[in-house]
Amino acid sequence: MVAVIVVAALAFLALVTQAGVLRAERAHPVQGRMIEVAGAALHVVDIGPRDAIGPPIVMLHGASSNLEVMRQPVGDRLARNHRVILIDRPGHGWSTRASLEDSTPEIQGRMIEEALAKLGVGRAIFVVHSWAGALGLRMALDYPQRVAGLVMVAPVAYPWPGGVGRYNEVVTLPVIGPLLAYTITLPLGTFVAEPGARRVFLPQTMPDGFVEGTATPLLLRPREFLANARDLVTLKAAVAEQAPRYAGIQAPITILAGDADKTVSTSIHSRPLAATAPNARLIVLPGVGHMVQNAVPDLVVSEIEAMIGRMAQSTAAAK
Repeated sequence: MVAVIVVAALAFLALVTQAGVLRAERAHPVQGRMIEVAGAALHVVDIGPRDAIGPPIVMLHGASSNLEVMRQPVGDRLARNHRVILIDRPGHGWSTRASLEDSTPEIQGRMIEEALAKLGVGRAIFVVHSWAGALGLRMALDYPQRVAGLVMVAPVAYPWPGGVGRYNEVVTLPVIGPLLAYTITLPLGTFVAEPGARRVFLPQTMPDGFVEGTATPLLLRPREFLANARDLVTLKAAVAEQAPRYAGIQAPITILAGDADKTVSTSIHSRPLAATAPNARLIVLPGVGHMVQNAVPDLVVSEIEAMIGRMAQSTAAAK
C-alpha cells in the first residue's frame, strides 16, 4: 500500500510538473531565432542597429537565469546605439543542448563561437555576468580573434571553498536526479523561486515583478533545471583548469563587482583576476551585491560604451 501511494504521488507530481511547464512556456515564448550548432540549438535575440559604430555587444547570463536578465537592465538601453546580441546559454531559456555533460565553459564557448560565426559576427565585446564570467574568460583564451574586450559583472573566475548547494548536487545523480526534476522540483520551486531571487539581490531590493518579468519560471522546467545543476557542479573544476592561463589574455577587461556580494565573492574572484590579467581594471562598488547590472545600470552601460570609445580611438590612431 505504501508503494502504491508513493507511485501515485509521483505520478500526480509529474502531471503537475508538465502542466507547469506548459504554463511557463506559454507565458514566456521564444523571443528571437534558433541557431543550430553542434550539440545544441541556441536561442538568440539580435537587437539594435546593424550598422552601429564599433563592435557588436554579446551578452551572456549566469546560472539560474536566461537572456532576459541581461536584456532588461542594460541590453535594451545599449541597443539604442549598438548592435546587441543576447544568447540563452546552452540548456537555458529556449536554448537546448543534446547532452547534459556539455556543461563546461569550454564546450559552451565552442557552441557560442559557432553561433556567432553563423550570424556573421566578427570581433565583439562580451558582457558576462556571474557563471558566464568563466565562460567569457574561456572564450578570450580559446577565441582571441573573437573577443575584442570583456566587461565582467560579478564574475566567477577561480575555484572557491564550499559547494553549490546540496540540492544541485543531488539532482545531478543518476536516476534520482531526473526523478526529482520531473516530479517535485517545479511544484517546490514555484514557492521558493521568488525568495531565492530576493536573496541573490541582497543587500539591494529585488525589483517588483522581476521573477515573471525575466522568465525565471522557465528555470523550473526539468530539462533546464538539470542543465543548470550540471553547470554549477562542474564549474569549480573547470575554472581550476583554466585559471592558470589568465595571464595570457590580451583583450581589455573591465570588472565591476560589489563588495557586499555574498553569491560570488569579490575577494576570491574579481580581485585576483584584476591582479593577473594584464589589461584588466577593477571597479569595486561599496554596498553592492551580486546583481550589479540592476543596482548600477548607468555605470554598467557607461563602462561598456567607454570600452567601445577606447577601441575607436585606438583604431583611429593606428590609421
